[in-house]
Amino acid sequence: MSVMPGKASGMFNLEYPQSVVVVDDYETAQKIVDGLSDKEFPVENLCIVGTDLKTMERVTGRRTWGSVLGQGAVSGLGMGLLVGLMMMFFTTGEAIVAVLLTGLLVGVIIGMITAAITYAMSGGERDFNSVQQVVATHYEVLAEHKVAAKAREMVADMPFMRSKAFQG
Repeated sequence: MSVMPGKASGMFNLEYPQSVVVVDDYETAQKIVDGLSDKEFPVENLCIVGTDLKTMERVTGRRTWGSVLGQGAVSGLGMGLLVGLMMMFFTTGEAIVAVLLTGLLVGVIIGMITAAITYAMSGGERDFNSVQQVVATHYEVLAEHKVAAKAREMVADMPFMRSKAFQG
């Protein structure tokens, strides 16, 4: 696997990368690279790549009018704080606190209205809150072609990798 030029930093590009080993978890890939480093292998010629990506979504709760309005109020706080701070630059004296509080209140109200409109327009679809994460199901250790064979040989000699070969 090589990265397209201009798509990522040059530090992620290997010269003619070759697979050393594919493992099921990142900790094992890290352990392999650490083991190679301990044996003074030139680890700057390696790269760990997450492959077979999948999206995981964890449902955190139901969406209700209360939760929607609460989330709208919280998101509006940031906007209201920004507006209040901007308005403070044009205000002097004791009115500064009132202007900041007004900005916060307006932000909360606008956030709640925006969230309510969006929720009402959804028509009852997706009535739950969730968080999503993209995770790799496998991790491949790649090496530059000039050191790949040596890396494969050294990985095969690692005790924890030899024991994995005998596990089902």
